[in-house]
Amino acid sequence: MSTIMTALLTPFTEDGQIHETGLRQLVRHNRDVMKVDGLYVGGSTGEGFLMNISQRKQLFEIVKDEAGSDFKLTAQIGSLNIEEALELAAYCESLQYDAVSAITPYYYQFSFDEIYDYYVKLTEATFLPMIIYSNPSYTGAHFTLEQYGKLLHIPGVTGVKYTDSDLEQFKRLKETYPSSDFYSGSDEMYADFLEAGADGAIGSTYTLYGRQTTQIRDLFLEGKKEEAQKLQLQVKDEILKLVAVGIYPSLKYALTLQDMEAGFMKFPFKNLTDAEKRKVEAVINESTSSNSLN
Repeated sequence: MSTIMTALLTPFTEDGQIHETGLRQLVRHNRDVMKVDGLYVGGSTGEGFLMNISQRKQLFEIVKDEAGSDFKLTAQIGSLNIEEALELAAYCESLQYDAVSAITPYYYQFSFDEIYDYYVKLTEATFLPMIIYSNPSYTGAHFTLEQYGKLLHIPGVTGVKYTDSDLEQFKRLKETYPSSDFYSGSDEMYADFLEAGADGAIGSTYTLYGRQTTQIRDLFLEGKKEEAQKLQLQVKDEILKLVAVGIYPSLKYALTLQDMEAGFMKFPFKNLTDAEKRKVEAVINESTSSNSLN
């Protein structure tokens, strides 16, 4: 079974504080309405890199409290500050998260050996499984097949969140390291990643398209690959339109159209203009119309 996890948005108040009511609502929405298998908390989608450590802890605590014990939770604890990452790993361990994840260290163009040592230090400090968060277009850290293998052989590392479009490398990774878990991080390409052997997917748009994504998975596993690809293409078209506006504020606004308190973006992100809101409304109306015809 391919595991589908929503990369959780973080609702903020206008002054940049966590909107607790909205956050709890989004947890329930993903668990009870979108019917995904779990949540990936505090990553890019959750604006985790814009929060201080107190806010990140608050985020992890509220999500765990609302989700309960029967909903898979992975905490993105990565930070350029290793002491902060270590403290967050210990905190999520105390909250009984199911796993932790960490973005590859970025900005300073760290060598592979430095990145490797970073993950060794993190995994030695926690018993929670570690999922490498590989996002080369944002971090600049491009790994070879052999380098991925070295990371996957660190005790405690169980898999990779692969946010890249290189399907051929992904397929080779799964063939070479079949005992590790590889998650697609490209929402619009989930069906293609399933074909390449993905063990699951982690994506921000599943907060809107979770039910369609689980349907794509089920169709694929039933051998109905053409139907799965047809649905994927429909979802892809809508996702790309939201990306063109700005994916995170678009998702938040789309949720407010469904009477959810998705909150504001955290500075320096901009919130949507009225013209941009109309574009999002058009996508949501189109999606609603398409679903009513199925």
